[in-house]
Amino acid sequence: MLLTLAWGSVFFPGLFALSTWWLRRSRPQWTKNDCVMISTRLVSSVHGVLATGSGIVIIYSCRDVMTDRHWLAREYVWFLIPYMLYDTYAMYLCEWYKTKEEKRRHSFTTFQNFLSKNRLMLTHHAVILLALVPVAQRLRGDLGDFFVGCIFTAELSTPFVSLGRVLIQLKQQHTLLYKVNGILTLATFFACRILLFPFMYWSYGQQQGLRLYQVPFHIPVHCNVANAFLIAPQIYWFSLLCKKAVQLFGGPQGKKDG
Repeated sequence: MLLTLAWGSVFFPGLFALSTWWLRRSRPQWTKNDCVMISTRLVSSVHGVLATGSGIVIIYSCRDVMTDRHWLAREYVWFLIPYMLYDTYAMYLCEWYKTKEEKRRHSFTTFQNFLSKNRLMLTHHAVILLALVPVAQRLRGDLGDFFVGCIFTAELSTPFVSLGRVLIQLKQQHTLLYKVNGILTLATFFACRILLFPFMYWSYGQQQGLRLYQVPFHIPVHCNVANAFLIAPQIYWFSLLCKKAVQLFGGPQGKKDG
């Protein structure tokens, strides 16, 4: 546990610092804000790949969705904790450099703007650290590694979301790459953050001989409540992605970019 926490505490900030340093040397025409933001997105993408890979390994290793075990189900959670703390700081750093670039006054207002713009993501991080980590590591006992793996795969959309933000930062919204990435973002987000929950119910039902619609009535109420809390923000974020997609492909902005 402590070794995994230590590795995570070195890996994510270290990758961020190395990436920022390399971008500032190789792209001197970019602003510090560009370098910091793109480095942040790079680290998020790496985390997304690692989490998704861990999830896939766990899913394919657990034939029994309730009792089978895999060491990654616990170890990657410890690796995840430093990432969440680092990512919170990195988001604030992006806001700080953006304020500096716009030559606005650095004050408590910068911190307030950071909280206002990122309140949903900050809540997401807090819920993971304060609720999901204790559940995954202690409260669930020795059950449900399969479902932990499923939750890890929700990060599959992260690299595509990050690439979209980078292209916007570099003012590349008019490119084919941006549009193709938008489609992939929608597809991966819908598959791994929305359909993921019916898939978990279906997997449990297959093992227990239940139909999908019967599963919610055969599991503890708190499991259904927890899943509802988890999927609610995903549906909200997906609706925002759909609105952007409509603007890109069907609205005035999409025509302008085309």
